[in-house]
Amino acid sequence: MGSHVTEPSAERLQQRAEQIRQAEELLGSLPQTIGLAKGLFAGRLIADWVFPYPQLSINQKADTDAAVAELEAFCDRNLDPVRIDREADIPRELIDGLGQFGLLGMTAPAEFGGRGYSQMAYCQLLEVIGSRCSSTAIFVNAHHSIGMRGLLLFGSDSQRRRWLPDLVSGKKLAAFALTEPEAGSDASNVQTMAVPTADGQHFVLNGQKRYITNGAIADVLTVMARTPVAESDKTAITAFLVTPDMPGFQVTEPRMEKLGIRGTATSRLAFDNMHVPRENILGPIGKGLKVALTVLDFGRTTFGACCTGAAKTCLQLATDHAHRRRQFGRSLAEFELVQQKLVRMAAWTYAMEAMTTVTAGLIDRGLEDYMLETAMLKVWSTERLWAIVNDAFQIHGGAAYFTDLSLERMLRDHRINQIGEGANEVLMSFIALTGMRGPGLQMQAVSQSWKHPLRDAGLVYRFATDGARLRCCSPAVPLRSPELQRHGRSLGKQIRRFGATVQKTLVTHREEVLERQLVLERIAWMAMELFAAASTLSRLDSDLANNDRTHDAVARWCLADSHRRVEGLLRAMRCNDDDLLKRAASGA
Repeated sequence: MGSHVTEPSAERLQQRAEQIRQAEELLGSLPQTIGLAKGLFAGRLIADWVFPYPQLSINQKADTDAAVAELEAFCDRNLDPVRIDREADIPRELIDGLGQFGLLGMTAPAEFGGRGYSQMAYCQLLEVIGSRCSSTAIFVNAHHSIGMRGLLLFGSDSQRRRWLPDLVSGKKLAAFALTEPEAGSDASNVQTMAVPTADGQHFVLNGQKRYITNGAIADVLTVMARTPVAESDKTAITAFLVTPDMPGFQVTEPRMEKLGIRGTATSRLAFDNMHVPRENILGPIGKGLKVALTVLDFGRTTFGACCTGAAKTCLQLATDHAHRRRQFGRSLAEFELVQQKLVRMAAWTYAMEAMTTVTAGLIDRGLEDYMLETAMLKVWSTERLWAIVNDAFQIHGGAAYFTDLSLERMLRDHRINQIGEGANEVLMSFIALTGMRGPGLQMQAVSQSWKHPLRDAGLVYRFATDGARLRCCSPAVPLRSPELQRHGRSLGKQIRRFGATVQKTLVTHREEVLERQLVLERIAWMAMELFAAASTLSRLDSDLANNDRTHDAVARWCLADSHRRVEGLLRAMRCNDDDLLKRAASGA
């Protein structure tokens, strides 16, 4: 692969320095413990994060199964996605019913009126909603998973006592206000300012927010704003709890007209010298970025559950139609190209559910660092769901284009998934850079250690040992089923090769890797496919241990698909047309 190298301009160097500063602000707010995803970038499998496959306890499962059945019956009676889409509104009686059921505060502690559900159990309920109506699923996600999640995790006792009971019951609704004209996926670029008053008792907020789900109907909003850093000319992001009765709070557009998810109230907001009491600061002052990113972890996990529900609906619709519809004397299901689509849909749905369960399991275990896993889940599941919707559409042919079937609505509803809660392109760069940060810091420390070889001999030795491991030792995959050992060895080998590829990429590009988005995309997709394969293999191993072969062939095809994709990406790291693409783009 050739490379045309030019010296960066002074302006480009300044831009790169700003990129590095923003990346450090973002990554510095995150925990740095190694886990499943970060281990992959080092060529390791932190096996106990994914094996054995997470399971609800017997009592939890019985309670969750009953709640799922109850929610399905409630939705049969009360949830009309066609009406919601047509009228561009979620009826208040539906919201009240979901509140009475407990869905709007399912994971909250009982002391605040919640049912104390685990994240795994809650995801099963969100899957039910996601299978029926994307607008309702996003409304619930915006209220529970991100709107009031910051209050649950970072709120003071007085804040929680004041607001949680009404939010949990659904009497009041919550929203999460991060996105601005200059900040969305780039969460660190928030421009809304909050300046303390002279007596320090209030902060005066000025700024705008847009694309805020529930923004016009929420009673409590978590708002991100920049606050001054003491004895410095710098600012840092702080989270505030805001209510719409505060003077200066403005809803400039209550319901923005949209292509899909029409039932959600997506709003534009403005703050004009809005005084927010100091006691409404959520979490430590200046640590709002951590609040925002932690909250988004939960939203992305339930995002995976909603996508799984939608994928199951598409699969069922496509399967039924393929077996019922006859062309050229045969059912559609007898044609290989239709079979290819059906198997692909089934396999990706199986993997999507496995990844969601594994990720929710990390949260339930009380682990601190699962941000990479939630980002991977969000990107992988939304990209795969879009392909699944498209395949279901194609199998139905021209009939899918008409409004008497749900697929045209699903096509409109699910396009937003690759954009909301972090655009997938931005998240892929985040996944790659965050994952490579640990190996990069290690290499930087080793490089500096040559100045003091005797003092830092241990560091150099560990680096050399890790390098030797990446060349010849693949991580073991702990499987119970003997017939899956071959898949385990294959996965371990690819994890090792991926770690070596990460190391080589860092050596080749150094700090310029920030700008190598085509390289970062391949790195991110390899990591996501390895995560998908590990989750799928763990689930299949659990199925076989329980003598359940219902999804055996589909799961094995999924493993083969991920393996094939990783192999292709590894080859593309060495042989690609990136330079040709960039030359073509420069003349476009």
